[in-house]
Amino acid sequence: MTQAAKPKKPRQNSAFKHLMSVHWWMFYCYIVLFIGGSFMARLPRDFVLRGSMYDFHKSVGVLTMALLTWRILTLLRVWWKKYTKRLPKYSPEWMQKFALHTALYLFMWAVPISGFFFSNSFKSNNVRFFGITVPDLFPQNSALVDVGRSIHFWLAYTFGAFIILHAVDQKKVVRGFFKRITKNKKSKVKQVKG
Repeated sequence: MTQAAKPKKPRQNSAFKHLMSVHWWMFYCYIVLFIGGSFMARLPRDFVLRGSMYDFHKSVGVLTMALLTWRILTLLRVWWKKYTKRLPKYSPEWMQKFALHTALYLFMWAVPISGFFFSNSFKSNNVRFFGITVPDLFPQNSALVDVGRSIHFWLAYTFGAFIILHAVDQKKVVRGFFKRITKNKKSKVKQVKG
């Protein structure tokens, strides 16, 4: 008996797997940041847990900066292995993807930095990474608090729009992601019932 030949999956090196792992960790962090940030911005100033929520938001923001650093180092490793063997084909499609990803990386850097600017302008030493004080990147300047808030707000929502463009561009990956999620949920429901 002969078995039908299974289609070969593209070979992925360990650096690429690390890159995708960091990608998904950052995805979850940004979901938390976007949902939490939108929710917190609407809270009344006297809400009891508001300060704790902002501390958590800032901690996850610092975590995304650490993950971004790891991701860039991993990306450089992937690019080195890939492009030292052969240069990319500079097609319009490649240029479009390169421009979109470059914009995404700029936003991944700019949004947390604008958050630091907003926080540091408001009060010195108020950014903490799960309780550990992070050194100020900007001097305290109460005159710039509203500017920092606006910059952080607009950069975050523009970044969100670019993430949507990225999801549309990667619709096959997004479909696969949701299929895995629904498959995992169905298998868990079967385990509970079984």
